[in-house]
Amino acid sequence: MITTTIDITINRPAEAVFAFLSNFENNPKWQSGMQSCQFTTDPPLRVGSRYRQVAKFLGREIVSEFEVVEYEPGRKIKAKTIASSFPIEFMRSVEPIGEATRVHAVITGDPSGFFRLFKPLMAVLVRRSINADYKRLKQLLEAQNA
Repeated sequence: MITTTIDITINRPAEAVFAFLSNFENNPKWQSGMQSCQFTTDPPLRVGSRYRQVAKFLGREIVSEFEVVEYEPGRKIKAKTIASSFPIEFMRSVEPIGEATRVHAVITGDPSGFFRLFKPLMAVLVRRSINADYKRLKQLLEAQNA
């Protein structure tokens, strides 16, 4: 298992940050290698909502189907893959800090198939990629405030 924990402060209101993070169709805007992300269930977002994403990592296409397993509107969302060559579970939560927001995320993955061959290297690459993604998220959301 590869686990990465992120804590970052974004200078935007918690409601705006959560709205952006919980709309998974925004993922390609801030996650490297993300090609598409589309809900496969109808709104509103809730436990049981599903989405499909297509990403590229190390030159390989990864098609994943996710399901929301926990949802606290405006505060926390957790989802996990129900079909993927790279099983993942993630949790994202937001906490207001004055006019800013603390984002806490925990991402756990268990590479399989081709990716399992490179598991030690994968841990380093995945953590580096996720850290860069959350820095990109911060820049993107704070630029919307300007």
